[in-house]
Amino acid sequence: MSCEETVTFTDRVKMASQPLLLPLARLFYRLGIRPNTVSLLGFLGCVLVGVLIGMGKLFGAGLALSLFGPLDAVDGLLARTTSQRTKFGAFLDSTLDRFAEVAIFTGFLVHFHHRGLLWAQVATILALSGSLLVSYTRARAEALGVDCRVGLFTRFERLLAIVVGLFLGLEVPVVVLIAVLANITALQRILHVRKALRGKTF
Repeated sequence: MSCEETVTFTDRVKMASQPLLLPLARLFYRLGIRPNTVSLLGFLGCVLVGVLIGMGKLFGAGLALSLFGPLDAVDGLLARTTSQRTKFGAFLDSTLDRFAEVAIFTGFLVHFHHRGLLWAQVATILALSGSLLVSYTRARAEALGVDCRVGLFTRFERLLAIVVGLFLGLEVPVVVLIAVLANITALQRILHVRKALRGKTF
């Protein structure tokens, strides 16, 4: 019941960045660091990003996200190139990614609370909700046998937007952008799955 597999923008970025990230993956392997540990390090890095955002240290948060964000690709690369791929590792990686987004958006909530921007806090909640729904719709679709990597704003695009927003001090516009586009992406995936499963029954 799977749809024809498509190559997404995120896939292209991962393929283009692989020659840059492969030496790091090999270094981790030589040091005896396992993929699950890399996933955990990436999550802890995002917790640090959230704390820095909450403290109003936006440039530092952007720098930290730039450093720790690529670990999300390194853990999978390490697992594939060293034959350490496991179903639990894939599950753990995906789950920690969701916790990481919660940590980052919680930082935005605290930051906007300190600035007295109630409407920006509402936008943050919508951005987090949309981000989690984008991931959930894909996971639920794939459980039904439907490839569901379609949509405007996947996790890579969201993190890239956050990094740019933090470096430029445009945290409010970026959160609003994610609030809109992440929810649109979730809707795109719902419509995609509806089309793919039309007429199908259990």
